[in-house]
Amino acid sequence: MRPILTAILLATASPVFAQVATPERPITDPTSIVSPANPAARPVPLDDIGVTRALYDAVWSADGRTIFIATDLTGRVNIWRMDAGGSWPVQLTQSDDAQAGLATSRDGQYLYFTQDAGGNEYYDVYRVPVAGGAPENLTNTPERSESGLLVGPAGGLVALSTKLKSEGQSNLAVMDATGKIRNLTAEKDPAYSWAPAAWIDGGKAIVANRSLVDSSVSEVWKVDAQSGAATMLLGKAKTIYAASGATPDGATLAVTTDEGTGQPHAGAYNVATKKWAWLPKTPWEETSDIVTPDGKAMFVRTNNDGRSTLSRVDLATMAKTDLALDPGRASIPGLAAISPDGTRMFVTRSGADSPTMLYAYDLTANKAVPVVPLAMASLTPATLPKSQIVTYKSFDGTPISAVVTMPFNLKRDGSNPAIVIPHGGPTSQAQDGFSRFATAFATRGYVVIQPNFRGSTGYGKAFQEANFKDLGGGDLKDTVAAKSFLVQSGYVDAKKVGIFGGSYGGFMTLMAIGRTPDEFAAAVQWFGIINWRTMYRDQDELLKAYQRTLLGTPEADGAVYDASSPLTYIKAAKAPLLTIQGENDIRVPRGQAQEVHDILKAKGNVVETIYYPGEGHGFQKRENQLDSLRRTIGWFDKYLKGE
Repeated sequence: MRPILTAILLATASPVFAQVATPERPITDPTSIVSPANPAARPVPLDDIGVTRALYDAVWSADGRTIFIATDLTGRVNIWRMDAGGSWPVQLTQSDDAQAGLATSRDGQYLYFTQDAGGNEYYDVYRVPVAGGAPENLTNTPERSESGLLVGPAGGLVALSTKLKSEGQSNLAVMDATGKIRNLTAEKDPAYSWAPAAWIDGGKAIVANRSLVDSSVSEVWKVDAQSGAATMLLGKAKTIYAASGATPDGATLAVTTDEGTGQPHAGAYNVATKKWAWLPKTPWEETSDIVTPDGKAMFVRTNNDGRSTLSRVDLATMAKTDLALDPGRASIPGLAAISPDGTRMFVTRSGADSPTMLYAYDLTANKAVPVVPLAMASLTPATLPKSQIVTYKSFDGTPISAVVTMPFNLKRDGSNPAIVIPHGGPTSQAQDGFSRFATAFATRGYVVIQPNFRGSTGYGKAFQEANFKDLGGGDLKDTVAAKSFLVQSGYVDAKKVGIFGGSYGGFMTLMAIGRTPDEFAAAVQWFGIINWRTMYRDQDELLKAYQRTLLGTPEADGAVYDASSPLTYIKAAKAPLLTIQGENDIRVPRGQAQEVHDILKAKGNVVETIYYPGEGHGFQKRENQLDSLRRTIGWFDKYLKGE
């Protein structure tokens, strides 16, 4: 969730709204969206959707001959090994707890990974022999979390971030081959976190980012790997500078900054001369990514209204070559995605009609080479619904983009059901990639819209900050306007529209049924926020620090907390509500779900609440992923379709 300032308008106030500046784009005529004909269309089995695997991480072996991936092939997020040239995946680890955060030791003997306990997000560092064997817990620190592993070029050191359960801040640290950890920084401000970005100078120093918890400020530092002596390379008040990589000598940094534009853009920064090299201007969000091992190129991701492209940029000339990937959502997983010989790079890509695929991208031939299919056979472009990016005007004239997924074979007779899905964050964005939820809904006749309401990333700083002091106000109106867009298309019955979201999307769902009780006929929320006061009391220290940047404190800003809590409005709710919650969630604690349930049950509303033991903020275990999907679809089928 991103950033709200420390005051918020009271529910009874009447703020004056003006159109928010965003990148220019045409407004979509609602009647232009079309349900394509497809005689072969059929509902994709929910089991097939639920069993379609997710990719959590991927790394190369030290010699580049082997690939390690973290995925849920067995219903648990474990680690698998396969030949880089292609082979049947062999399971390397097994655990009920999720295993990811992969890194290969420089000598090639071990694979490092991180694992928490039951989704509690307090990670230990483990290692397992690459040939197989029993994993070893190197750190075993229940009161401290270790994450963000980045293996150094020499000396057996691994850079990482550490965080004590009793504190909000995290620090930069190094771990030796025995698992002994030594902090390099001693951060005092609970709102700041350190993370490694690159090793430089032959392993003598680390380029690291020091970032404010709400992501509004970031600095780039050079830290000596032995003494911890730190020098700021880039930093300015209320400005983002985030390094994503560096040349091996540390002379040039790949950096994302919002300085001067109000929109993240990528540049190459020369440390000695303090000069920048820029790419041509774009109105869209652009971020730097990793640097090639030879230091000759960096990669850049451009997010154009919810669709992303990846490009290779020559650091000498800033010439850009786009990677040959179909439109959709593309990314580079981790800081060590390039093979040791520099010829291949891991890339992930998905689209509305194609689940996530991992590619070993051939950088010489500029060609995407699939590594391992993760989807069930029934999830193919021939049978899956398509999507499109639409733009509509909200209550104050501000353009709002959204991803619309249209079922096949609908009649434009105003009789069809629909689902509005607000995303989490709010500092996040609905992108035009694969969504198991949109797929499940759309193949069952629901028109689906995922709005990028104010507060979302991708549309500039003014838009991203436009819900400050108005959380659950203007952004909720943007979300209700998404429903109106669908109704105006002629396909959707205004009385058959539901709302569904998780985390901040769950908060928006609760706000929607409380503040606009006649807009949505049914609701499902996963781990959403009902009460900012009890959130502050119960959550992890890092999240407390984050919440202070959003709302201040309950003692000093009580009216702010009340005005922005769905608790203030929830007694007006009419829609049947299903809540699903992980027992070990440290981001949105279990008590939030209990509060919602108790209030609505006492009032006599239709309400059901499900808790999953051994799960945190999101569900990792296959049986819970399937159960939550079935329950969510079943809820809307019952209360929107009457089935």
